[in-house]
Amino acid sequence: MINRILIRIKTIQLLYAYRINKEQLSDNITKEKELSITAKKAETELLDSLNQTYELYHWILQLIVELHAYAIKRIEIGLNKLRPTEEERNPNKRFINNLFAKQLSENKALAAFVKENGISWSEETDLIKLLMNKITATDFYQAYMKETNRTYEDDKLLWRHIVRKVLVSSSMLEERLEEMNLYWNDDFETVMSFVEKTIKRFEESNGSDQPLLKKFRDSEDIDYAKKLLKNAISNQEEYESLIQKTAQNWESERIANMDMVIMQAALAEIKAFPTIPINVTLNEYIEISKYYSTEKSSNFINGILDKIVNDLRQEGKLIKAGVYIKEN
Repeated sequence: MINRILIRIKTIQLLYAYRINKEQLSDNITKEKELSITAKKAETELLDSLNQTYELYHWILQLIVELHAYAIKRIEIGLNKLRPTEEERNPNKRFINNLFAKQLSENKALAAFVKENGISWSEETDLIKLLMNKITATDFYQAYMKETNRTYEDDKLLWRHIVRKVLVSSSMLEERLEEMNLYWNDDFETVMSFVEKTIKRFEESNGSDQPLLKKFRDSEDIDYAKKLLKNAISNQEEYESLIQKTAQNWESERIANMDMVIMQAALAEIKAFPTIPINVTLNEYIEISKYYSTEKSSNFINGILDKIVNDLRQEGKLIKAGVYIKEN
């Protein structure tokens, strides 16, 4: 689930925080000790941040379960009224009989994670009600409720629409999640895409044993995360020197901090990972700059990194194996 794009973003965020808070470090410690302390602390924070992202994934999956349970409860309340309306006496049960939602509510992996990590939406009844009202007001929900021939794929498609068209656009949900956990500030849309991917992968035949997305694809991604961050911190001065030398008309103080750490992380990847093609690295970090830095940053970063790469090649200091690693 946690791919290298997300690892790059988390790394940049940590490098930025380190750069901003650097002046708070004591002048009495050596440079080597400072780097060692920073690298160890940063690695712990990076892994913790990635763990929190994985937890958010389970919070959203459990939200689907809670929304489905709320709909069931609402029908039960209507049926138990002393003077129910005609609609309450004969409710449309298509949504509460949604096969995907039922399957997810019985998923063993989700239930175990929810129990272990204390995930609960029980205190968020107003939010659940608001989201459910938004869902029932959509055209796709109303069309779904009118259909008579229900299939498992139809039921999955409904929830994919709900995630993409209701949950992602809910500022109240996003704000509440950010209040719950500061690590989730920039994870919302990314995690929603993982949730939609999970729904698409569900198979009815797997029942309650349907596997969820793994935290990491494999151990290589964990090693990549640790190595990228450590290299960026340990070689900060070298990379800043390369940047300063290339950006001759810019003093380092005039380069935006975010631009500097994006280039710092990019150079760490270029230098430390010979099997990742340079064009992949450059494209990824330039895309990140479009979202996390200034309007003109992508062109500036592209020009600086391209010049540094060409200079390193001419000096024989850049060796790439030419093996392509698929990014996900």
